[in-house]
Amino acid sequence: MGELGLGIDLGSSGLRIALVAPGGPRLVEEASPYPSSLDDPWGWMSGLEALCARLPEELRRRVGAIAIDGTSGTLLLCRPNGEPGPGPLGLALPYHQACGEQAAAAAALAEHGPACSASGSLARALHLLAAASQAAESGPWLLRHQADWLMGWLLGDWRWGEEGNNLRLGWNLQRQAWAGTIGEQPWAPALPEVCRSGTVLGTLTAEVAAQLGLPSDAQVVAGSTDANAGVLAAEPQSGDGITVLGTTLVLKQFSPVPIEGAGISCHRVNGRWLVGGASNAGAGILRRFFCDDQIAALSRQIDPHQPSGLTLRPLPARGERFPVDDPELEPILEPRPISDARYVQALLEGLTAIEREGWQRLHQAGAPALRRVITLGGGARNPQWRRLRQQLLGIPVLNRPGLSAALGMARLAASSLLQP
Repeated sequence: MGELGLGIDLGSSGLRIALVAPGGPRLVEEASPYPSSLDDPWGWMSGLEALCARLPEELRRRVGAIAIDGTSGTLLLCRPNGEPGPGPLGLALPYHQACGEQAAAAAALAEHGPACSASGSLARALHLLAAASQAAESGPWLLRHQADWLMGWLLGDWRWGEEGNNLRLGWNLQRQAWAGTIGEQPWAPALPEVCRSGTVLGTLTAEVAAQLGLPSDAQVVAGSTDANAGVLAAEPQSGDGITVLGTTLVLKQFSPVPIEGAGISCHRVNGRWLVGGASNAGAGILRRFFCDDQIAALSRQIDPHQPSGLTLRPLPARGERFPVDDPELEPILEPRPISDARYVQALLEGLTAIEREGWQRLHQAGAPALRRVITLGGGARNPQWRRLRQQLLGIPVLNRPGLSAALGMARLAASSLLQP
């Protein structure tokens, strides 16, 4: 068996793969946009095949384990052999698509937790099942999230679902069971057999190994969500928090115990509790007003020791998930000063205030106090924002923009090779 770990990231905008050696050093990383679109499962497959072909052959032969992360909530309806449904039924519902018409039904089934929302996977599942019924397409069906479906292709077995990817479908981590009455529904056989992140589930099929140019004895390891994978890439120590400054603002930290609360997520990744929350606000609001080059140029004009004097709440629209759970919370994007640099500073200060409130919320709920914050995502390339954040948070803030979710999955895969 090979000694290298291969990580696969199915992100919101494309695919990325990374290879690591024993102990975690990154050897190579490749990325590409989706060949078609986020909702096309055949594109996930062909995109992975194309990226693997770009890896040096001598490294491919040394791959010993593979793990996959995906966008949490992107859900697909497929047959037990993995084949997506016909026509529109063969397209996944992306993570950002809410199904408001199923919100009440989802809440009644799940009773509480992340599956109760119109933007949860359970509402999308009910939407997909209703669409199949309306199209007179009878079962049996499987409901599989993005990473779980591609993992099934690697294994030639689509029964599995990693627990973190299925929280929004209604999996209860503490009870190790489906929430409410989800498991009692007539369509419950469509639900996955849930396994823990880091579980070795089998090896590649001979056919897939040949397609990808990988060893047929390479192990397939249950992965996680894309946000959790980013945390693993950072390899946080005790007292570290992880902030992902992407389109949205995501906070994560390991906790000795599980934590619950409105808007708080609680995952278990490779045997450890990972708690956090995701705001609707994030760096995406900056792109509503400026392009990336403008943001970089205007940020260089910021003096972190001279506050803008403005108090903004840079939500993209009405509604917030975390650190407050308020669907009616309104954005505050005005007044807009004449100076664009001052406006960028005010937006960054508003995002930083949300981050501080988020860490305070987690600590009040029982998470450990932080000693430093490691920053991932596109916003980690902005040094002025880092200084604003360090000033307000009062602890060291480190920027690590080069750490990817694919790297986190590669390290998870490699760790399985070290287990006895």
